[in-house]
Amino acid sequence: MANPTATFQTSSGNFTVEVFIDKMPITGNNFLELARSGFYNGLHFHRVIKGFMIQFGCPHSRDPQSPRAGTGGPPHGNIQDEHPAEHQLSNEPLTLSMANTGQPNSGGSQFFINTVHNSFLDWFSAGQSKHPVFGKISDGADIVEQIGSTPTNAGDKPTTPIQVLSVTVND
Repeated sequence: MANPTATFQTSSGNFTVEVFIDKMPITGNNFLELARSGFYNGLHFHRVIKGFMIQFGCPHSRDPQSPRAGTGGPPHGNIQDEHPAEHQLSNEPLTLSMANTGQPNSGGSQFFINTVHNSFLDWFSAGQSKHPVFGKISDGADIVEQIGSTPTNAGDKPTTPIQVLSVTVND
């Protein structure tokens, strides 16, 4: 059975991701549950670092100027870390990875899309950052690259807000 996909309709264009529920069921299903509930609709990309990643999923980013953007999580709280030895997926370009505070089991609704290979963020690497990959862009890589190149302010917020109008899950 094929993995589900989710289509992001954004103010910059659309892109689609494959969600790896076959390899990362906790993290993948958490994302799908939030997407199906409409949690992500209307939020903005709150952190863009050219040559690194773009971050999304904070409920406080509904207002793209909110100083709290980047500090919030889902209504159900955090999820358990997922580090299956048999599925060591690296933070390669165009992969989705769970953001966290650096503390165990602190992921929730925020995730980032790698725009370059960030192997130092792999949960199985020697570094301190542990970010499990749970999906990959399957269509619209050009839109993701465009978002990743948008001008930002000193706080890494896009100077022109980029909103996700809706996320539609395609089972």
